[in-house]
Amino acid sequence: MSMLQARSGVGLIVGGVMGEHSRRTTENGLLLHQMSLAYVQAAECISEPVNKDPPSREAQILTLKNTSEFDVLVIGGGATGCGCALDAVTRGLKTALVERDDFSSGTSSRSTKLIHGGVRYLQKAIMKLDIEQYRMVKEALHERANLLEIAPHLSAPLPIMLPVYKWWQLPYYWVGIKLYDLVAGSNCLKSSYILSKSRALEHFPMLQKDRLVGAIVYYDDKHVPRRGKVANAMEACRYLAKSDGYMDELRLLKWQTPQQGKSVVSGARCKDVLTGQEFDVRAKCVINATGPFTDAVRQMDDKDAATICQPSAGVHIVMPGYYSPESMGLLDPATSDGRVIFFLPWQKMTIAGTTDTPTDITHHPIPSEEDINFILNEVRNYLSHDVEVRRGDVLAAWSGIRPLVTDPKSANTQSISRNHVVDISESGLITIAGGKWTTYRSMAEDTINAAVKAHNLKAGPSRTVGLFLQGGRDWSPTLYIRLVQDYGLESEVAQHLASTYGDKAFEVAKMASVTGKRWPIVGVRLVSEFPYIEAEVKYGIKEYACTAVDMISRRTRLAFLNVQAAEEALPRIVELMGRELNWNDSKKQEELETAKKFLYFEMGYKSRSEQLTDNSEISLLPSDIDRYKKRFHKFDTDQKGFITTVDVQRALESINIQMDENTLHEILNEVDLNKNGQVELNEFLQLMSAIQKGRVSGSRLAILLKTAEENLERRVPIPVDRSCGGL
Repeated sequence: MSMLQARSGVGLIVGGVMGEHSRRTTENGLLLHQMSLAYVQAAECISEPVNKDPPSREAQILTLKNTSEFDVLVIGGGATGCGCALDAVTRGLKTALVERDDFSSGTSSRSTKLIHGGVRYLQKAIMKLDIEQYRMVKEALHERANLLEIAPHLSAPLPIMLPVYKWWQLPYYWVGIKLYDLVAGSNCLKSSYILSKSRALEHFPMLQKDRLVGAIVYYDDKHVPRRGKVANAMEACRYLAKSDGYMDELRLLKWQTPQQGKSVVSGARCKDVLTGQEFDVRAKCVINATGPFTDAVRQMDDKDAATICQPSAGVHIVMPGYYSPESMGLLDPATSDGRVIFFLPWQKMTIAGTTDTPTDITHHPIPSEEDINFILNEVRNYLSHDVEVRRGDVLAAWSGIRPLVTDPKSANTQSISRNHVVDISESGLITIAGGKWTTYRSMAEDTINAAVKAHNLKAGPSRTVGLFLQGGRDWSPTLYIRLVQDYGLESEVAQHLASTYGDKAFEVAKMASVTGKRWPIVGVRLVSEFPYIEAEVKYGIKEYACTAVDMISRRTRLAFLNVQAAEEALPRIVELMGRELNWNDSKKQEELETAKKFLYFEMGYKSRSEQLTDNSEISLLPSDIDRYKKRFHKFDTDQKGFITTVDVQRALESINIQMDENTLHEILNEVDLNKNGQVELNEFLQLMSAIQKGRVSGSRLAILLKTAEENLERRVPIPVDRSCGGL
């Protein structure tokens, strides 16, 4: 790419009118960023963003309503939609984006958190001599390198181990991985290498060592996709795109051309989901970037349009961090169903997935117990027998709908494309579908190129290669130290803020509340075991978070990391949002219930809770039953046949442990299956049986009773009648 000159005549649009001060420049009038990657010389020089901060949601809606016509209207605020909006607005096009939910709320937020070229796609390209698969891998590796450059705070190289258990596989896999490096060329993150058995176990000590021959390590890019999409949307807003979440498109607008009498798409009738207000958003070009809902929008345009989306469910699970090393992932290249599964460190947890099963299209995909157990079984195959892979250790689970597509222009409509498809309907609707998360930027570039050509829009070439996303411009690996020193944040919290918000972390820190402690000085956590702080709730509202679900799932990642921790944080999050957004008590209760429903169905809480039900079997040895009965009766001192909070409190006080009544109620409620406020012997035995089988882990009641029992047994009186030579 040659160095391109910035077009001095391009102005950015404010509310549909050319603003006199719409272009703010640096001292030399241009924002220059020289890419350090070999394959990129530079992004085109563009004017510095007009807005330091994104405008309020109210201001965005006002502009959407009052602008007579946009150049481009993007429907869908996921990875590709946000990419399209940023690509369009940085070319000087007057751009609007609408999304029926929060930004990155669909498939984009439910990925494997890995930016990769696709080792398995390269294998298929070579084995089947498929040039399209090869081009997709090449493109993805190019985009991987670009993303590392434009979002350094969100991306980092991650070594991934491919364990080898048969000698003949070692050269086979070695050649494949080396070809992966070769295709990457100058974009290769780090060269792959072979490890002996002993070295492999040193790097990944929980690996299954029986029959292990060695391992191959290659590099891909771990990423924070949810934050990347919000950063994309915010960056587009700073360049004066009008982006708004919770805006449902009711129908497409059309007009008849006077010459040909042809019906042309000219915008969309939109509805503000939060207020119910409806209005028209008109545009010269409308882009359909709705992922799994591609066909629904295409059929708004043409009710007879053939369906092209082939939805596939990809389920992921999150497990405690001790299941994997902090800095090494694992690739299972050949699962029992032939699909690749990744096993990766993520946010000090371990993420495993994904499945690939046909599914119906829905706004609320739910992870199935069958898929969760499939992943667990595959994980067991690769971990040491010393590591018990327990169902109860699944802290969260989610399902994302992968929108695979068939090309509507293809003669063979049965062939599913792993690459993306840009389709232009007879009425001018532009649809971008398929592809993968990694290639969202190039997909957006292809889409806007097609839009410019099809609708004769006045715009230059794409400028998004090398264009920093929000937070990346002034980020450095040591930025968190300044947060600790300047604001008195905990080191863990400061690292989290720096790696999430980049140079915007200082704005979050300024909002942080004083703790009242000697240390940390500021930064009250939402829950004790995660570094998310209350200030992030306030900052999330600035970035258009409108609901409690937005906050627990996309502005923080609590719902994706631990559903119980997310539920614990919910009351405080609702309180903080209610204060900022002026919610009344009824609205707060509604938000609380909606968020709990989201956790229960979409984040795996239902599957987790169903591991212990009224119908759970008690499969314990007679000796175990006797032992647990004795433990139960030690606390049921009145021989009532059940345990209440009073019984547990009495036992804890005997060993000098104090616990408030609300916490005790919560602890008993986890085991109280019939919800009568007490734990019967049968419920206790069901709990202990589920724990032994690994279906339940971390039961507070079981651990408390065991601890209390052990402490009570140590308190056996020591006889003193014969001490010191007494009679």
